[in-house]
Amino acid sequence: MKSWWTTTALVISLSVASMATADQKDARLPALFKDLIAAPTPQAAHMVETEIWLIWAQTGDPKQDEAFELGSQAIALGDYRTAFAVFHDLTQRAPDFAEGWNKLATVEYLMGEYQLSLESIDRTLALEPRHFGALSGLGLVNMELNREEAALDAFERVLTIYPMSLNAKANAEFVRQQLKDKGI
Repeated sequence: MKSWWTTTALVISLSVASMATADQKDARLPALFKDLIAAPTPQAAHMVETEIWLIWAQTGDPKQDEAFELGSQAIALGDYRTAFAVFHDLTQRAPDFAEGWNKLATVEYLMGEYQLSLESIDRTLALEPRHFGALSGLGLVNMELNREEAALDAFERVLTIYPMSLNAKANAEFVRQQLKDKGI
């Protein structure tokens, strides 16, 4: 019979091991995405969304995680040049890290570099097709480029993954109204 200490140590080591390899390939994500689809309220969905973002933000490498945090802080401070440099470097060092590409796409969008942002979004979605943040970004970029049908498609794709997304619902409705006003 295993002791409580042995069992506890095993659980802790498994938790640490799963955190060390957390990213878009994390074994916890399939269940979280099921929970996201089934969430009965926007608040419940937001709690699941937060867990997903926390997993996506972990590379499993302390130096890369530190760079990720530095770039995220630069975005929050509006220092897009620094954020761009950090996330560009991070995507070169960790090309299979979807959230690095998503953050790069975000910075490129904020800098008005829409074509670059689309390319980084494509890289994100190739690594994590369920990335509702990248899909939302795809919708926003397409709105900026006056590609309403493509924007609507992106927001509707978000809603298949994250049905309670208030932003995707609002953006989809806004684009539908734009299309209606244009007679499309």
